[in-house]
Amino acid sequence: MNRFATVFAVAILFMSCGDDYERVGEEAVKPLFPQGIAQNFTLTYTETVKSLGAQDSATSRVIAVLKSPLSEDFDNQRFKFKTFPEGLQVDFYDDEGKKSVVVSDYAIYYSQTNLIDLQGNVVIETHDGKKLETDQLYVDRKNNWIFTEATFKYTNPEDATVMDGEGMDFNTDFTFFKAHKTYGLMTIKEEE
Repeated sequence: MNRFATVFAVAILFMSCGDDYERVGEEAVKPLFPQGIAQNFTLTYTETVKSLGAQDSATSRVIAVLKSPLSEDFDNQRFKFKTFPEGLQVDFYDDEGKKSVVVSDYAIYYSQTNLIDLQGNVVIETHDGKKLETDQLYVDRKNNWIFTEATFKYTNPEDATVMDGEGMDFNTDFTFFKAHKTYGLMTIKEEE
């Protein structure tokens, strides 16, 4: 009986010793591990000029080339995403083969929403010499829309303008451009 009482008392002692400590801050965050990592890679996106059937063949054209020293694939998460922690460069080609370039120090692509978040020294240079520089830029691939709330510098050599501002949005082919707030020196080429 005495042995039973001792075992019972020890069992109650262990059962009552629970971890009631509430984890907060960095302790509460569960670590995320990528399902895949790619290093020093080049990814080429192509498309065919016409729709193909099972037996058809046709030529394709390059529409974009993505280069990055590192990509981490988190498609194993509930909200899927890919990161480019060491930056990326994307060369885009239009229908005529003219190249525009996007670079950033860091990027994250949310595959379920088709949204890209570019961060740190983001630069877009179009084939016709237009240049946008900012610290953060979002690309909505579904709607072909680009936007930011950060400060920016936009240079357009066609009309010799340089615009500084804060917040802007535009379509991916730069035919519609809306700056939310502009300031500083703006150089405008005069007609002769």
